[in-house]
Amino acid sequence: MGILHNKLAIGVILVVAGSGIGAVGGGYFRQQQGSQLTLTTNNTKHRPDWQPISSDRIQNDNTNFITTAVEKVGPAVVKVDAAHPISQNPLVKKFLGGLPSDEPLEKGTGSGFIVSSDGKIVTNAHVVAGVDRVKVTLKNGRVLEGKIVGVDRETDVAVLQVNAQNLPTVTLGDSDKLVQGEWAIAIGNPLGLDNTVTVGIVSATGRTSSQVGIPEQRVSFIQTDAAINPGNSGGPLLNSRGEVIGINTAIRAHAQGLGFAIPIQTAKRITAQLFATGKVRHPYLGVQMIPLTAELKAGIAKEPSLRSKVTAEHGALVMEVMPSSPAESGGIKPGDVIIKVADRSIETPHDVQQQVEASQIGENLKLVVSREGQVRSLDIKPSVFPAIVERD
Repeated sequence: MGILHNKLAIGVILVVAGSGIGAVGGGYFRQQQGSQLTLTTNNTKHRPDWQPISSDRIQNDNTNFITTAVEKVGPAVVKVDAAHPISQNPLVKKFLGGLPSDEPLEKGTGSGFIVSSDGKIVTNAHVVAGVDRVKVTLKNGRVLEGKIVGVDRETDVAVLQVNAQNLPTVTLGDSDKLVQGEWAIAIGNPLGLDNTVTVGIVSATGRTSSQVGIPEQRVSFIQTDAAINPGNSGGPLLNSRGEVIGINTAIRAHAQGLGFAIPIQTAKRITAQLFATGKVRHPYLGVQMIPLTAELKAGIAKEPSLRSKVTAEHGALVMEVMPSSPAESGGIKPGDVIIKVADRSIETPHDVQQQVEASQIGENLKLVVSREGQVRSLDIKPSVFPAIVERD
Protein backbone atom coordinates (compact mmCIF):
# COMPACT_ATOMS: atom_id res chain seq x y z
CA MET A 1 0.00 0.00 0.00
CA GLY A 2 2.93 2.33 0.72
CA ILE A 3 4.25 2.21 -2.84
CA LEU A 4 0.76 2.61 -4.32
CA HIS A 5 0.04 5.57 -2.04
CA ASN A 6 3.31 7.25 -3.01
CA LYS A 7 2.67 6.79 -6.71
CA LEU A 8 -0.84 8.20 -6.42
CA ALA A 9 0.47 11.18 -4.45
CA ILE A 10 3.14 11.86 -7.06
CA GLY A 11 0.50 11.65 -9.79
CA VAL A 12 -1.54 14.38 -8.08
CA ILE A 13 1.57 16.58 -7.76
CA LEU A 14 2.25 16.20 -11.47
CA VAL A 15 -1.20 17.43 -12.39
CA VAL A 16 -1.23 20.36 -9.97
CA ALA A 17 2.36 21.60 -10.02
CA GLY A 18 3.08 21.57 -13.75
CA SER A 19 6.19 20.82 -15.75
CA GLY A 20 8.91 21.78 -13.23
CA ILE A 21 8.04 19.18 -10.63
CA GLY A 22 6.73 16.97 -13.42
CA ALA A 23 10.30 16.50 -14.62
CA VAL A 24 11.27 15.32 -11.15
CA GLY A 25 8.28 12.97 -10.98
CA GLY A 26 9.04 11.59 -14.42
CA GLY A 27 12.62 11.01 -13.35
CA TYR A 28 11.39 9.18 -10.27
CA PHE A 29 9.41 6.72 -12.38
CA ARG A 30 12.34 6.22 -14.74
CA GLN A 31 14.45 5.29 -11.71
CA GLN A 32 11.93 2.69 -10.59
CA GLN A 33 12.03 1.16 -14.08
CA GLY A 34 15.76 0.52 -13.90
CA SER A 35 17.19 3.73 -15.40
CA GLN A 36 20.97 4.18 -15.15
CA LEU A 37 20.48 7.78 -14.05
CA THR A 38 20.36 9.15 -10.55
CA LEU A 39 18.90 12.38 -9.22
CA THR A 40 21.24 14.87 -7.52
CA THR A 41 20.24 18.30 -6.20
CA ASN A 42 22.12 21.49 -6.98
CA ASN A 43 21.51 23.65 -3.89
CA THR A 44 22.56 26.90 -5.63
CA LYS A 45 20.28 26.53 -8.62
CA HIS A 46 17.48 24.73 -6.73
CA ARG A 47 16.83 22.46 -9.65
CA PRO A 48 17.53 18.79 -10.31
CA ASP A 49 20.48 17.75 -12.39
CA TRP A 50 20.71 14.22 -13.91
CA GLN A 51 24.05 12.48 -13.65
CA PRO A 52 24.89 9.06 -15.14
CA ILE A 53 25.63 6.22 -12.74
CA SER A 54 28.94 4.48 -13.20
CA SER A 55 28.70 0.77 -13.97
CA ASP A 56 30.05 -0.26 -10.56
CA ARG A 57 27.09 1.45 -8.87
CA ILE A 58 24.40 -0.39 -10.78
CA GLN A 59 22.39 -2.57 -8.39
CA ASN A 60 21.40 -5.96 -9.80
CA ASP A 61 20.71 -7.64 -6.45
CA ASN A 62 17.14 -8.99 -6.46
CA THR A 63 17.40 -10.87 -3.18
CA ASN A 64 14.80 -10.59 -0.42
CA PHE A 65 13.77 -12.67 2.57
CA ILE A 66 12.03 -15.19 0.30
CA THR A 67 15.03 -15.80 -1.92
CA THR A 68 17.24 -15.98 1.15
CA ALA A 69 14.98 -18.58 2.76
CA VAL A 70 14.77 -20.62 -0.44
CA GLU A 71 18.54 -20.51 -0.95
CA LYS A 72 18.99 -21.69 2.64
CA VAL A 73 16.42 -24.49 2.64
CA GLY A 74 16.04 -25.50 -1.03
CA PRO A 75 18.98 -27.95 -1.14
CA ALA A 76 17.46 -29.89 1.79
CA VAL A 77 14.07 -30.36 0.09
CA VAL A 78 13.75 -33.65 -1.80
CA LYS A 79 11.43 -35.31 -4.27
CA VAL A 80 9.97 -38.60 -3.08
CA ASP A 81 8.82 -41.13 -5.71
CA ALA A 82 6.85 -44.12 -4.46
CA ALA A 83 5.74 -46.97 -6.71
CA HIS A 84 2.59 -48.77 -5.52
CA PRO A 85 1.55 -52.13 -7.08
CA ILE A 86 -1.69 -51.66 -8.99
CA SER A 87 -2.92 -54.94 -7.48
CA GLN A 88 -3.37 -53.05 -4.20
CA ASN A 89 -6.48 -51.68 -5.87
CA PRO A 90 -9.34 -53.88 -4.58
CA LEU A 91 -11.00 -53.87 -8.02
CA VAL A 92 -7.87 -55.35 -9.60
CA LYS A 93 -7.73 -58.07 -6.95
CA LYS A 94 -11.41 -58.87 -7.42
CA PHE A 95 -11.53 -59.09 -11.20
CA LEU A 96 -7.99 -60.21 -12.09
CA GLY A 97 -7.30 -62.42 -9.11
CA GLY A 98 -3.91 -60.88 -8.46
CA LEU A 99 -1.01 -60.19 -10.80
CA PRO A 100 2.40 -61.81 -11.35
CA SER A 101 5.52 -60.54 -9.59
CA ASP A 102 6.33 -58.16 -12.45
CA GLU A 103 2.92 -56.50 -12.12
CA PRO A 104 2.50 -52.88 -13.27
CA LEU A 105 3.18 -50.13 -10.80
CA GLU A 106 1.24 -46.96 -10.09
CA LYS A 107 3.67 -44.13 -9.35
CA GLY A 108 3.08 -41.31 -6.91
CA THR A 109 5.23 -38.26 -6.20
CA GLY A 110 5.54 -36.18 -3.07
CA SER A 111 8.09 -34.10 -1.24
CA GLY A 112 10.18 -34.32 1.90
CA PHE A 113 12.96 -32.54 3.76
CA ILE A 114 16.25 -33.65 5.29
CA VAL A 115 16.53 -33.18 9.07
CA SER A 116 19.98 -34.70 9.66
CA SER A 117 23.16 -34.76 7.60
CA ASP A 118 23.28 -38.56 7.79
CA GLY A 119 20.10 -38.96 5.72
CA LYS A 120 17.03 -38.75 7.97
CA ILE A 121 14.06 -37.39 5.99
CA VAL A 122 10.54 -36.34 7.00
CA THR A 123 7.51 -36.60 4.70
CA ASN A 124 3.78 -37.44 4.79
CA ALA A 125 2.49 -40.90 5.59
CA HIS A 126 0.14 -40.86 2.61
CA VAL A 127 3.09 -40.22 0.26
CA VAL A 128 4.73 -43.53 1.18
CA ALA A 129 1.67 -45.59 2.16
CA GLY A 130 1.97 -49.26 1.26
CA VAL A 131 5.63 -49.28 0.21
CA ASP A 132 8.90 -50.20 1.90
CA ARG A 133 11.31 -48.21 -0.26
CA VAL A 134 11.17 -45.04 -2.32
CA LYS A 135 13.35 -43.07 -4.71
CA VAL A 136 14.65 -39.84 -3.23
CA THR A 137 15.95 -37.14 -5.58
CA LEU A 138 17.99 -34.23 -4.24
CA LYS A 139 17.84 -30.75 -5.75
CA ASN A 140 21.22 -31.31 -7.47
CA GLY A 141 19.78 -34.33 -9.28
CA ARG A 142 21.43 -36.99 -7.11
CA VAL A 143 19.15 -40.03 -6.70
CA LEU A 144 19.18 -42.16 -3.55
CA GLU A 145 17.19 -45.15 -2.37
CA GLY A 146 15.10 -44.36 0.67
CA LYS A 147 14.00 -46.87 3.29
CA ILE A 148 10.74 -46.33 5.18
CA VAL A 149 11.65 -46.19 8.87
CA GLY A 150 8.23 -45.46 10.33
CA VAL A 151 4.73 -44.30 9.42
CA ASP A 152 2.04 -42.74 11.62
CA ARG A 153 -1.31 -42.56 9.88
CA GLU A 154 -3.02 -40.79 12.78
CA THR A 155 -0.93 -37.65 12.15
CA ASP A 156 0.04 -38.37 8.50
CA VAL A 157 3.76 -38.22 9.31
CA ALA A 158 6.41 -40.63 8.01
CA VAL A 159 10.21 -40.78 8.21
CA LEU A 160 12.75 -42.17 5.74
CA GLN A 161 16.45 -42.97 5.77
CA VAL A 162 18.90 -42.71 2.88
CA ASN A 163 22.46 -44.00 2.95
CA ALA A 164 24.44 -40.77 2.62
CA GLN A 165 26.53 -38.36 4.64
CA ASN A 166 27.11 -34.60 4.77
CA LEU A 167 23.69 -33.81 3.34
CA PRO A 168 22.17 -30.32 3.59
CA THR A 169 19.58 -29.97 6.36
CA VAL A 170 16.70 -27.69 7.33
CA THR A 171 16.34 -25.68 10.53
CA LEU A 172 13.20 -26.43 12.54
CA GLY A 173 11.22 -23.51 13.92
CA ASP A 174 8.52 -23.24 16.60
CA SER A 175 4.95 -23.51 15.32
CA ASP A 176 3.57 -22.67 18.78
CA LYS A 177 4.74 -19.08 18.22
CA LEU A 178 3.02 -18.59 14.87
CA VAL A 179 1.01 -15.41 14.40
CA GLN A 180 -1.90 -15.15 12.00
CA GLY A 181 -0.86 -13.07 9.02
CA GLU A 182 2.87 -13.78 9.09
CA TRP A 183 4.66 -14.93 5.95
CA ALA A 184 4.54 -18.56 4.84
CA ILE A 185 6.74 -20.11 2.12
CA ALA A 186 6.08 -23.55 0.64
CA ILE A 187 8.69 -25.58 -1.24
CA GLY A 188 7.95 -28.86 -2.98
CA ASN A 189 7.26 -30.71 -6.22
CA PRO A 190 3.63 -29.96 -7.13
CA LEU A 191 2.28 -31.78 -10.17
CA GLY A 192 5.79 -33.08 -10.90
CA LEU A 193 7.26 -29.57 -11.19
CA ASP A 194 10.42 -29.96 -9.14
CA ASN A 195 11.62 -27.35 -6.64
CA THR A 196 8.60 -25.08 -6.88
CA VAL A 197 8.31 -22.17 -4.45
CA THR A 198 5.03 -20.48 -3.48
CA VAL A 199 4.42 -17.70 -0.99
CA GLY A 200 1.50 -16.59 1.16
CA ILE A 201 0.64 -16.02 4.77
CA VAL A 202 -0.39 -18.06 7.78
CA SER A 203 -4.14 -17.72 7.30
CA ALA A 204 -5.05 -19.42 10.59
CA THR A 205 -3.73 -21.81 13.22
CA GLY A 206 -5.43 -24.53 15.22
CA ARG A 207 -7.71 -25.77 12.44
CA THR A 208 -9.24 -29.04 13.59
CA SER A 209 -9.06 -32.20 11.51
CA SER A 210 -12.85 -32.04 11.11
CA GLN A 211 -12.62 -28.52 9.72
CA VAL A 212 -9.96 -29.63 7.25
CA GLY A 213 -12.10 -32.59 6.17
CA ILE A 214 -9.97 -35.45 7.53
CA PRO A 215 -11.59 -36.12 10.94
CA GLU A 216 -9.70 -39.38 11.46
CA GLN A 217 -6.41 -37.54 11.99
CA ARG A 218 -5.23 -36.34 15.40
CA VAL A 219 -3.77 -32.98 14.36
CA SER A 220 -4.45 -29.25 14.67
CA PHE A 221 -3.47 -27.78 11.30
CA ILE A 222 -1.88 -24.56 10.10
CA GLN A 223 -3.93 -22.98 7.32
CA THR A 224 -2.10 -21.06 4.60
CA ASP A 225 -2.90 -19.41 1.28
CA ALA A 226 0.52 -20.31 -0.12
CA ALA A 227 -0.35 -22.49 -3.11
CA ILE A 228 -0.24 -26.19 -2.21
CA ASN A 229 -0.99 -28.80 -4.86
CA PRO A 230 -0.61 -32.57 -5.25
CA GLY A 231 3.10 -33.27 -5.01
CA ASN A 232 3.65 -30.61 -2.34
CA SER A 233 2.67 -33.18 0.29
CA GLY A 234 5.52 -33.81 2.70
CA GLY A 235 7.41 -30.65 1.81
CA PRO A 236 8.23 -27.88 4.28
CA LEU A 237 6.26 -24.76 5.11
CA LEU A 238 8.72 -22.04 6.15
CA ASN A 239 8.56 -18.77 8.03
CA SER A 240 10.31 -15.61 6.85
CA ARG A 241 13.56 -16.74 8.53
CA GLY A 242 13.65 -19.96 6.52
CA GLU A 243 12.73 -22.16 9.51
CA VAL A 244 10.38 -25.10 8.98
CA ILE A 245 7.10 -24.41 10.75
CA GLY A 246 5.01 -27.18 9.21
CA ILE A 247 4.70 -30.13 6.84
CA ASN A 248 2.48 -29.37 3.84
CA THR A 249 -0.12 -32.06 3.81
CA ALA A 250 -3.60 -31.29 2.50
CA ILE A 251 -5.77 -29.21 0.22
CA ARG A 252 -9.54 -28.84 0.29
CA ALA A 253 -11.24 -30.21 -2.80
CA HIS A 254 -12.82 -27.52 -5.01
CA ALA A 255 -11.26 -24.77 -2.88
CA GLN A 256 -8.74 -22.14 -3.91
CA GLY A 257 -6.24 -20.51 -1.59
CA LEU A 258 -6.73 -23.12 1.13
CA GLY A 259 -3.80 -25.33 2.09
CA PHE A 260 -2.97 -27.03 5.36
CA ALA A 261 0.20 -28.08 7.13
CA ILE A 262 1.01 -30.22 10.16
CA PRO A 263 2.59 -27.97 12.82
CA ILE A 264 6.28 -28.73 13.24
CA GLN A 265 5.86 -29.05 17.03
CA THR A 266 3.56 -32.00 16.40
CA ALA A 267 5.95 -33.40 13.81
CA LYS A 268 8.92 -33.15 16.20
CA ARG A 269 7.12 -35.28 18.78
CA ILE A 270 5.97 -37.85 16.23
CA THR A 271 9.23 -38.13 14.27
CA ALA A 272 11.25 -38.59 17.45
CA GLN A 273 9.23 -41.73 18.20
CA LEU A 274 9.30 -42.94 14.60
CA PHE A 275 13.07 -42.63 14.29
CA ALA A 276 13.55 -44.33 17.67
CA THR A 277 11.07 -47.22 17.40
CA GLY A 278 9.42 -47.09 13.98
CA LYS A 279 5.97 -46.45 15.48
CA VAL A 280 4.02 -44.00 17.63
CA ARG A 281 2.03 -44.72 20.77
CA HIS A 282 -0.97 -42.38 20.94
CA PRO A 283 -2.85 -41.99 24.25
CA TYR A 284 -6.50 -43.06 24.15
CA LEU A 285 -9.56 -42.46 26.37
CA GLY A 286 -12.37 -44.15 24.47
CA VAL A 287 -15.21 -41.61 24.30
CA GLN A 288 -17.31 -40.13 21.54
CA MET A 289 -18.20 -36.47 22.12
CA ILE A 290 -19.97 -33.49 20.62
CA PRO A 291 -19.54 -29.81 21.55
CA LEU A 292 -22.04 -28.40 24.02
CA THR A 293 -23.26 -25.48 21.92
CA ALA A 294 -25.93 -22.90 22.66
CA GLU A 295 -28.19 -24.60 20.10
CA LEU A 296 -27.72 -27.96 21.78
CA LYS A 297 -28.40 -26.44 25.19
CA ALA A 298 -31.60 -24.92 23.85
CA GLY A 299 -32.70 -28.29 22.53
CA ILE A 300 -31.91 -30.00 25.81
CA ALA A 301 -33.87 -27.35 27.72
CA LYS A 302 -36.99 -28.35 25.78
CA GLU A 303 -36.73 -31.94 26.99
CA PRO A 304 -37.89 -32.19 30.64
CA SER A 305 -36.14 -35.55 31.09
CA LEU A 306 -32.76 -34.06 30.10
CA ARG A 307 -33.01 -30.53 31.52
CA SER A 308 -31.69 -31.43 34.97
CA LYS A 309 -29.01 -33.79 33.62
CA VAL A 310 -27.07 -31.33 31.43
CA THR A 311 -26.50 -28.11 33.37
CA ALA A 312 -22.98 -27.14 32.24
CA GLU A 313 -22.55 -23.99 30.18
CA HIS A 314 -19.66 -25.25 28.05
CA GLY A 315 -17.63 -28.38 27.38
CA ALA A 316 -17.68 -31.64 25.43
CA LEU A 317 -20.81 -33.75 25.85
CA VAL A 318 -20.04 -37.47 26.08
CA MET A 319 -22.34 -39.42 23.76
CA GLU A 320 -20.79 -42.87 24.03
CA VAL A 321 -18.17 -44.64 26.15
CA MET A 322 -16.26 -47.48 24.47
CA PRO A 323 -16.47 -50.86 26.26
CA SER A 324 -13.32 -51.85 28.22
CA SER A 325 -11.80 -48.43 27.54
CA PRO A 326 -9.87 -46.24 30.00
CA ALA A 327 -12.90 -43.93 30.07
CA GLU A 328 -15.18 -46.75 31.19
CA SER A 329 -12.65 -47.94 33.78
CA GLY A 330 -12.24 -44.38 35.07
CA GLY A 331 -15.96 -43.81 35.57
CA ILE A 332 -16.94 -41.57 32.63
CA LYS A 333 -20.60 -42.01 31.66
CA PRO A 334 -22.71 -41.00 28.64
CA GLY A 335 -24.28 -37.62 29.36
CA ASP A 336 -21.25 -36.32 31.24
CA VAL A 337 -19.97 -32.95 30.09
CA ILE A 338 -16.17 -32.75 30.20
CA ILE A 339 -15.35 -29.22 31.33
CA LYS A 340 -11.67 -29.55 32.24
CA VAL A 341 -8.76 -31.82 31.31
CA ALA A 342 -5.39 -31.41 33.05
CA ASP A 343 -6.65 -28.12 34.52
CA ARG A 344 -7.38 -26.74 31.03
CA SER A 345 -10.91 -25.49 30.30
CA ILE A 346 -12.71 -27.41 27.56
CA GLU A 347 -14.96 -25.93 24.89
CA THR A 348 -14.94 -28.64 22.21
CA PRO A 349 -14.07 -32.32 21.75
CA HIS A 350 -10.96 -31.16 19.91
CA ASP A 351 -9.77 -29.51 23.14
CA VAL A 352 -10.13 -32.84 24.92
CA GLN A 353 -8.22 -34.63 22.17
CA GLN A 354 -5.35 -32.15 22.38
CA GLN A 355 -4.95 -32.64 26.12
CA VAL A 356 -5.19 -36.42 25.85
CA GLU A 357 -2.60 -36.43 23.06
CA ALA A 358 -0.24 -34.48 25.32
CA SER A 359 -0.74 -36.91 28.22
CA GLN A 360 1.32 -39.96 29.17
CA ILE A 361 0.09 -43.51 28.57
CA GLY A 362 -0.60 -45.31 31.85
CA GLU A 363 -0.35 -42.17 34.01
CA ASN A 364 -3.26 -40.42 35.72
CA LEU A 365 -4.97 -37.70 33.69
CA LYS A 366 -7.34 -35.49 35.70
CA LEU A 367 -10.74 -34.79 34.18
CA VAL A 368 -13.49 -32.58 35.61
CA VAL A 369 -17.00 -33.44 34.44
CA SER A 370 -20.46 -32.06 35.05
CA ARG A 371 -22.97 -34.83 35.76
CA GLU A 372 -26.60 -34.07 36.53
CA GLY A 373 -25.78 -30.72 38.02
CA GLN A 374 -22.80 -31.89 40.08
CA VAL A 375 -19.11 -31.36 39.33
CA ARG A 376 -16.92 -34.45 39.71
CA SER A 377 -13.18 -35.03 39.39
CA LEU A 378 -12.02 -38.26 37.77
CA ASP A 379 -8.56 -39.77 37.27
CA ILE A 380 -8.24 -41.61 33.98
CA LYS A 381 -5.21 -43.59 32.82
CA PRO A 382 -4.98 -43.34 29.02
CA SER A 383 -3.98 -46.51 27.20
CA VAL A 384 -2.48 -47.05 23.74
CA PHE A 385 -4.73 -46.05 20.88
CA PRO A 386 -6.33 -49.30 19.60
CA ALA A 387 -5.35 -48.67 15.97
CA ILE A 388 -1.70 -48.90 17.05
CA VAL A 389 -2.31 -52.16 18.89
CA GLU A 390 -3.87 -53.71 15.79
CA ARG A 391 -0.78 -52.94 13.71
CA ASP A 392 1.72 -54.34 16.23
